[in-house]
Amino acid sequence: MVEFQILVEGYAHPGKNGEYEASPTSLLLVSNGQRIVVDPGTNKKLLLAGLEKAGINADDVKSVFITHYHPDHFLNYKLFPNADLIDGQIIWSDEREIFYSDTISGTEIKVVATPGHTEENTSLLFETKEFGTVAHAADVFWWEDGQQKTDDYEKLLSHIDPFVTDVEKLKASRISILKMADYIIPGHGKMFKNNFKG
Repeated sequence: MVEFQILVEGYAHPGKNGEYEASPTSLLLVSNGQRIVVDPGTNKKLLLAGLEKAGINADDVKSVFITHYHPDHFLNYKLFPNADLIDGQIIWSDEREIFYSDTISGTEIKVVATPGHTEENTSLLFETKEFGTVAHAADVFWWEDGQQKTDDYEKLLSHIDPFVTDVEKLKASRISILKMADYIIPGHGKMFKNNFKG
């Protein structure tokens, strides 16, 4: 079983003077004694507060997983000077590139390619005691603040992503996640129960 804690709940909304403010849902995953921060995002203050609440110092984090290479998902990586960077295919440890597949090495965390938002977009699947199978679905699903709707299957599949790179791939990725997960953590928005599993 994997333990998880939401460090920052993802948000996205227009800011002042034509700016835009966004940071993704950042997670702490613990599997077989390994701690992994997922998508450290952009909001340094909220992330550090989340780590403090979890009783963890950023210097002690050894692994950071990035679901895709949009800056709002990875800018805070610099807060973890001792961490390896993991993406959907490679563990980057100093100058070493360590290729892996299916599961993050030494953990029970499954890695699933979910292209569409970006070509490299990756989701994580893990089993938990309280919620069953949870998917951190990166930006396969995401909403601006106040726009989240999760009770209509067709609307989940057709929700417009303004940053999509491939609409058909994104739809296929959404279908895949909805088949597998009991609960889904979107890139930006609240964790939700999936009523359409199977």
